[in-house]
This record gives sequence, C-alpha cells and structure tokens, in this order.
Amino acid sequence: MKSKLDLEIDIIPGIGPKKKTVYNKLGIKTIKDLLMHYPMRYEDRRHFKKIADVHFEEKVCIEGKIISVDVKKPKKNMVILRICIYDNTQKAFLTVFNNPYIQSQLTIGRTIKAYGTAKRINGICNLSAPEIDFDNYSKKTGIIYPVYPLTRGLFNDEIIKSIKWVLQSLNIKELEYLNSKYRQQLRLCELDDAIKNIHFPKDPLLIKVAKFRLVFDEFFLLNIGLSSIKHGLVKEPGIKHESSEETKSKIEAFVEELPFELTKAQSKVMQEITRDMASDKPMQRLVQGDVGSGKTVIAMIAAYYAYINGYQCALMAPTEILAKQHYNNFLDIFKNTNAEIRLLTGSTTAKNKRIVYEELLNGSCDIVIGTHALIEDKVKFNNLSLVITDEQHRFGVRQRSKLLLKNHLTVDMLVMTATPIPRTLAFILHGDLDISVIDQMPSGRKPIKTFASKKQEANKVYDFAKQEIALGRQIYIVCPLIEESENLDIQAANELFETLSESVFKGYKLALLHGKMKAQEKQEIMDEFSNGRIDVLISTTVIEVGVNVPNSSVMIIQDAQRFGLSQLHQLRGRVGRGEYQSYCVLLYEGKNKYIEQRMKIMQNSNDGFEISQKDLELRGPGEYFGTRQHGLDNFKLADISKHISILNLAKDFVDEVMSEDPELKNEENKAIKIELDKRFNKLMG
Repeated sequence: MKSKLDLEIDIIPGIGPKKKTVYNKLGIKTIKDLLMHYPMRYEDRRHFKKIADVHFEEKVCIEGKIISVDVKKPKKNMVILRICIYDNTQKAFLTVFNNPYIQSQLTIGRTIKAYGTAKRINGICNLSAPEIDFDNYSKKTGIIYPVYPLTRGLFNDEIIKSIKWVLQSLNIKELEYLNSKYRQQLRLCELDDAIKNIHFPKDPLLIKVAKFRLVFDEFFLLNIGLSSIKHGLVKEPGIKHESSEETKSKIEAFVEELPFELTKAQSKVMQEITRDMASDKPMQRLVQGDVGSGKTVIAMIAAYYAYINGYQCALMAPTEILAKQHYNNFLDIFKNTNAEIRLLTGSTTAKNKRIVYEELLNGSCDIVIGTHALIEDKVKFNNLSLVITDEQHRFGVRQRSKLLLKNHLTVDMLVMTATPIPRTLAFILHGDLDISVIDQMPSGRKPIKTFASKKQEANKVYDFAKQEIALGRQIYIVCPLIEESENLDIQAANELFETLSESVFKGYKLALLHGKMKAQEKQEIMDEFSNGRIDVLISTTVIEVGVNVPNSSVMIIQDAQRFGLSQLHQLRGRVGRGEYQSYCVLLYEGKNKYIEQRMKIMQNSNDGFEISQKDLELRGPGEYFGTRQHGLDNFKLADISKHISILNLAKDFVDEVMSEDPELKNEENKAIKIELDKRFNKLMG
C-alpha cells in the first residue's frame, strides 16, 4: 500500500493546481519531498529587547502596548499603517503595508509583538514591514524561525504552514528505516524527531542533533546503494585467468622489456590487478593516479595477461585523439609479441570497421582500442575477458555496462582516471569498484615549475615562451572556460589565436584546436604538434585529457581564475612529459583573497591528491564536480568537505552491514532495503 507521504502535495489544504506548479519548480512533488525541503538558515527570535536597548540596523524582537495608530492611503489599493507602541522604556513605530487583518486587530492598549530590522529615525526606533504577532495570532516571534529556499510565487510562511499541517496530520514515524539497535550503536536520533527539529527546533542544539542524523542518512543511502550495485554485479561467475608459474614468468619478461622500470606503486597495483584476474570473481577495479604516474602501462600489463590466456581485451577512451595515442603506444610496447591490435573510432572508414568487426568476432583481433564506437551493437567479441575504460569520469555506468555485457561471461573491468580525488571521496563516488592508487611518480621526472602572473604581465610570459621555442621546445596556450558554453570557449580561442598570430607570435607556427573540429582535423593538428612542426598550440580544454607531447615545455593558462584547481592540475600535466624542465604559467586577473589563495596552492604543490583536497574544501562538491551528474549533486544537507567524520561513520557502517548481509535479507535490514529501493535511484539522478 502506498504511503500517504508518497502522495502529491496537493492533498495539503491551500495547495491548488497553480501553487502545486510553483512547488514543483523547487523539486517538491510529494509530501516526502516537502519534508526534505530543509531550511537554509534560521532566525533566532526567542529573545525580546527593550526598545531603549535596540541598536541601529539590528534584527530584533520587541513588544509593547499600542498607544496610537495612523492610517494613510497615499493611492488606490494602498494602505499604510503607522503603529506607535511603548514598553515602559521608549516608544517605537511599526510601519505595515496593505494588511487588513492586522488593521482590524489594532486597539489602543493591546500588546503587540514585532520582528524586523530596526532603524533610528530622529532618535526613535522604527521597524518597516515587520513580522507581527498578537495573542492568538500567527507565531512569528519568541521562536527559532526557519527560512527556506524559495521561488517566485511562493512565500516562506506558506511552506511553514504546509509542513506544520503534514506534521500534525500524517504519521511521519513510518519514515524510519534504522532499528533502535542501529540508532543506539550510531548515536542517532529517530528520523521523525530529526525531521521535526530541522524544521521547528526549540533550541540550536536540536538543530545539530537533527542535522547529524539527516547528513548521516544522505551519506549512508548513497554508500549502501553503490555497495549494493557492486554486490549485484559480482553475483555471476567471472573468467579465471591462468596463474601458473609459466604465466607469471611471461608477465615478468614482458615487464622487463619495458623501456622503463616500474615504480613501487605501479608494481603494487599490477599485483592487485593480476590477483583479481586470476580469481573467478569478476574484477571491478579503479586505478586512480596523478597525471603522468603511469596508469597506461598498468593497462598494458593487464591486456597482456588477458592475451597470453587466449582472451580478447577492449580499451575504451573518451576522445579519438586519446584512443589514437593509446593505439600507437600499445603497438610500440607489444611489438615483440604476436598480439593483433586494432583501432576502432567514429572516423574509422566503413570498410575498415567491417574488417575489425569480423576480426573481433572470429577472434583474430586480440586487443581493440577505441571510443564509444566499441559499444555499438555491431561490435561482437569471440572471447572478451577484459574491459578497460580510460578517464572513467567521462563514461556513465550504463556505457561501461554495455561493453561489459558483450560477452556471455562476466568479464573483468578495469577503469582508470587521472583525476585525483581525496581517497575517502573516491570510496564514496566509486563504491561499486575496488580502488587502487598510484601515488608515486616515475623516477627522473622533473617537477613542473609553476608561476602565477597577473594578466597585465602576459607579454613577459610570451617572451619567456619565445625563449623556450628558441631552444627547440613547444608551447601550449589554453583558453578559459566561459560559463558552460563550448561555443563561447571556441570564440575566445579563435580571438586569441588571431591576436597572437598577428602580434607577439607573428612569424611563428601557430595552430588552433577546439572540440567542434572534425576528428580527423584534430588528429592532424596533434600529429603536427607531436612531430614538432607547430611552435604554439592554442586550445580550449579539449587537450585536458591524455595528450602527451614530450617536447612541449610550457603551458600557459589564460584567465586561470576561471578554472578549478583540479582542472588546472590536469592541464598542467600536459607538459613535463619529457627530459626537459617544464613550466606552467597561470595568467589571472582579480584581486580577491580567494583567487590569490588558489594560485598559491598551484605554485606550491605538484601533488594532485593534495590539490584535489584543497579544491574540494574551497569550492564544495557542487563546483568541484562541475555539471557532471553523480549522487553528490543531490545532497540536501551533506557537505563532503565539512562532514568528513559523518561520511566515514556512514562508510564504516555500510561495510559492517554489507559484510554480514550483502543482499539485505536479514530482518533488521529489510527496512533499509525498502528505503534503498525507494530512494537510491532518486539520489543517483
């Protein structure tokens, strides 16, 4: 039977079709949505001041006896009431506009209460358009007053009235899904008490207690939802790759032939992956590493492990440029093997696509590298055992799943990201995956020197860039993000390209790169740049992911204040890939402390994980993640940067529950399962 709390809000008296539409604009469709529309702040109106003690521009509650009422009608349909009150210390004036009810209540000698911003006019206290209370009238003083997010056509008092009706008329105890044992263990209040006290608290301590429970719930439900997905995915048996001594020696020989030595962090992650692949439980692992930490080689070793076991591997990259780069790198590293490697992207010719489809189906293609083209229905595998996705945040769960389902058995999945995020947050965001971290950079790599310069000093920066070009190096110049519009980004890049071509870099070889170019055109420009035939590449953030040109030594980021720290770090990582000292220059404008603080962080650190933590603290999860959809977008109260201890509590509790009862079948967890089924999809968007 459907709960009344799941009914639409028009069951509440006073909410008709028009008002319902207004509520809907705020995402409030059901009674439960209304209860979860929490106050954004509170006004403490519990304490009254003597009129004589009131300060200028102070928000204050006062009360006194009415000694006079002046009624003015300056124009049609306007009535102004000027009420004079006295409290034995001083008199005050209350100015009220167009309120016939209050006008009818104004009798000399009656006590009236008011809340508003006090002003002193000719030494007399004045409150304009205050909140008014009489005995037996609306309770707006002497309380902690909740203030809600609003939209046009909706007033704060309407929300208060609606929520009060729900609390008085409906049973909200049925919202509870944690039994008393769990609540006691976690020191949580009951959910109905939390709801009541978040809306109508008697004192500030009750707000804290309520908020703790509600923040916990948001973290807990997201965590257990992700964990349930993980447990759901691994029900089916996976492919057990051979782990004999012969296999191990082949992998060791492959690693020894690499043109560089693995770091300890890479070796550790490699062992985690090969152990997963040797198990009959399907691997679901995220490899998280900083820019240039060497994730790709780990993917190669995993692909080689699948290959020597007689299986196929698919690697999916978010852009054609990155897919092509992976393809060339794989060809180089696998040159001493007999592995057949193919490239499949949107720009692959129809003829070559047909050939690749056939080779994948008959098993003659061992490794295929491509873009979204890999998830097309025409792509069918002979014996796929490993799926690798690069820059995991560019793909949705559904896209990954579509590739995973292209085999009759549950295949191993390896996802990679060069977007360092705080470890705790990684566990939250990727609760459906096991996590490996490459937290060590290859030896011999010189740290990138980063400088922040005011935009007015751009010519000095360009002169420095010319000196690097004279030494045979190449330069990136990245244009800023303009709002969330790719068209505006392109326009800005075009203008900068024209300006610099005709002025400071006249006579140099310049090229422009942006996301709206055809794949072939982008690839040709990147090939030219890689081969050293372009001095300066002016680009939008299309080069953020994966482009690797060892000869480039300077990254100039225009209007750096428009970027988040993590994105600045990503962009910076496009240089410093070769033997030369590399530089990143942040050209910025603006004088506020916030901008200066961010520029300083970038100058002082090359550690992506440290920077991502600072970024999260400074901007909060909404800005930190941009416009991407994830469960964190839908938090009402929880804030990753502020509530880390509650997040850890929720995570530990989820681990405890899921280890004992992964399918949530036990009696004490049935209510959790019901709540999860109702709310998780909504949380995840």
